[in-house]
Amino acid sequence: MKKPTHGLATRAIHGKHMHAFKGPVAPPIVQTSTYRFDNSHDAVRYAQGDPEVYVYTRYHNPTVRTAQEHLAEVMGTEQALLTASGMAAISSATLAVTKAGDTIISTPALYGGTYRFFRDILPRHGITVRYCDPHKPDALRTMITPATKLVYFESPTNPTLAVVDIPALVAAVRAAQRRTRRHVTIMCDNTFATSLNQRPIELGVDVVVESATKYLGGHSDIIAGVVAGTAAMVADAHFQMKYYGGCADPFAAYLLLRSMKTFALRVVRQNASAMELASWFERHPRVLRVLYPGLRSHPEHAAATRQMVPGAGYGGMVTIEVPGGVKGAVKVCDALQVAVNAMSLGGAETLVSIPVYSSHVGMSARELKRHGVTPGMVRISVGLEDVADLKADFDRALRRIS
Repeated sequence: MKKPTHGLATRAIHGKHMHAFKGPVAPPIVQTSTYRFDNSHDAVRYAQGDPEVYVYTRYHNPTVRTAQEHLAEVMGTEQALLTASGMAAISSATLAVTKAGDTIISTPALYGGTYRFFRDILPRHGITVRYCDPHKPDALRTMITPATKLVYFESPTNPTLAVVDIPALVAAVRAAQRRTRRHVTIMCDNTFATSLNQRPIELGVDVVVESATKYLGGHSDIIAGVVAGTAAMVADAHFQMKYYGGCADPFAAYLLLRSMKTFALRVVRQNASAMELASWFERHPRVLRVLYPGLRSHPEHAAATRQMVPGAGYGGMVTIEVPGGVKGAVKVCDALQVAVNAMSLGGAETLVSIPVYSSHVGMSARELKRHGVTPGMVRISVGLEDVADLKADFDRALRRIS
């Protein structure tokens, strides 16, 4: 883990370039598929592993490289890999540490895309996924076997905002690792919290993945993902990305670099608005349940307070449950005028979605129960609008439920 010498907002703006130098303030976009060699010896240098020789943008690109350096600074890791999407980050990182015959242990509450990758794709590679109770981390001590190569979790989870006790999970995995004498990689999807709210690497996690589409991008205009960890881990993930083809586009990398300059400002505002809105929902007569880690009513509020960055907030995501099941959720979402009914999160606009119609669509009743998802849930990504306008908008929509 790198020990930062500057605050997160400063690192998000400047990356590693904290010194005077002559050049453009905004990094250039190197929008090219291939690169001109000085001579044929450059090809030899590339084959020998010289990172300064650019060959093909699927392999590497100067704008993407600059974004990766920025991300590593923000996430406090040796290196970071920018990918074409959050799922490209998750798949590249997962396949970097597993092979046929290996086992992954995961907490059950996952983003729907991750769950389907684990359920439908990894078995084709001969990789088995088992699920553990996140509230019983000590069970990992016996679940982990010599075949276990990866323990994977989200915190907070999508969409139920459950919080995994990261230090307890790490302690249990390391204890099992000593017993089996085999290294087990611990990987955290930190998309909902971001590095502003939660720093898994500092809590003992090996690898962090995020959908950079969300809070890092922050403007609902790019698709990207990030893998952050040691140089060796990132190199292995890059190898997977290179041949499965999930490379980041240079223009998306440029837009991400632009967004990083306001990252801290945006997320701090979203955190504050989410806390205010969640507290208001708790008092609303047409809301059955509010899930937000910052509320004392949240079952893992104490764990969230212990492991999330002090004073930073609890994230910009709020999930509510409304009467009438999915029909009630539809009435609310379709009546909103300020908040936008759209399937994403982390942007400047407040977005709402119904999990059983979006991230968890098509899952069986048993799978929905495992994920803690109910038909009447509405997931809210709180944006940058005036909170008074959001309250008025949701109040009007909620009163549509009879």
